[in-house]
Amino acid sequence: MRSLFPVLLLFLVLPALAGDEYRIETVAEGLDHPWAVAWLPDGRMLVTERSGQLRLIDETGLHEEPISGLPEAHVHSQAGLFHVLPARDFEDSGLIYLTLVEGDRARNTLVLIRGRLQDRRLEEIETLFRVEPWRDTSVHYGARLAWLADGSLLLSSGDGADFRYQAQRPEDHFGSIMRLDADGGVPDDNPFAGAGDDVRPETWTIGHRNVQGLAEDPETGVVWASEHGPRGGDRLHRLEPGANYGWPVTSHAPDYSGARISPYQEYPGMEPPVHVWGRAIAPGGLAVYRGELFPDWDGDLLVPGLVSRAVHRLRVEDGVVVDERRLFRELDRRLRAVEVGPDGAIYLLTDHPNGELLRVVPGS
Repeated sequence: MRSLFPVLLLFLVLPALAGDEYRIETVAEGLDHPWAVAWLPDGRMLVTERSGQLRLIDETGLHEEPISGLPEAHVHSQAGLFHVLPARDFEDSGLIYLTLVEGDRARNTLVLIRGRLQDRRLEEIETLFRVEPWRDTSVHYGARLAWLADGSLLLSSGDGADFRYQAQRPEDHFGSIMRLDADGGVPDDNPFAGAGDDVRPETWTIGHRNVQGLAEDPETGVVWASEHGPRGGDRLHRLEPGANYGWPVTSHAPDYSGARISPYQEYPGMEPPVHVWGRAIAPGGLAVYRGELFPDWDGDLLVPGLVSRAVHRLRVEDGVVVDERRLFRELDRRLRAVEVGPDGAIYLLTDHPNGELLRVVPGS
């Protein structure tokens, strides 16, 4: 087992910005397409592997045996086990939340489950939310979770690729972000609560393709989302309750076949993106940097790219991206997620069969 105190896989002291230096350390390796990392109050870390395992890292390092008791996930193409978040009251409840795909290739859907972590086993598992309708595709699930300061929980759901036009329908969950209570219920102040039987009351925003980055700025309360476009046209959004973000009525790139999806990049009544990447970066789980280790980055967005193999550091002022830098390109890895740890360091997950959890700290 590998020590939690990071072993230097790479010793890189390179300029990130003028006057800034960093060092990249290895916390764990040998992870099978890791998708998300979360911290427990005692400093232990949980890492999901898309192939269906939940792994534990403690002071002794990465445990060889995964946490037991998880339900079997449908693993195919982009389907599998996705996000993990501890409950806000984990110290008292021991509860963790997970997103995964249930079903098979002919009929499957994204679900949100909750269970109690006892030692290294998940017990008392319950399904809190199930995306409807079911689908026969194994792509575009979204599946990212984010706690809001008010104690509610956001969950993104992709358009399933073949159901893109349903992203404009608040009647189902395709291409939507849902807002839930901690027990899976619907908050009374949701924008579509009480709107009628034809509208899903848990829906918070619509018009998304595949949101895999979702985070609230702990200081400003702004909620940010990054989503995959088709052949390019990846987008960054500032989310507002009840808003429509356009997909597929608006698009900034053609389909994979080269066909035009829409003639519109903006449309009345639909929120335009804050930022668009014309050339695909394939954005993963983003983070807002609030920490003391990199004070010059305070408030910046960190968006990992699977295709670009970099972290895009964005500075936003008055709702406009005024600066973008590509960091950590020397790794040459597909980057699935970025998190800011309790220690203020930046943690990266690399999306490979032999994936890694890396830690970025200031250089000496």
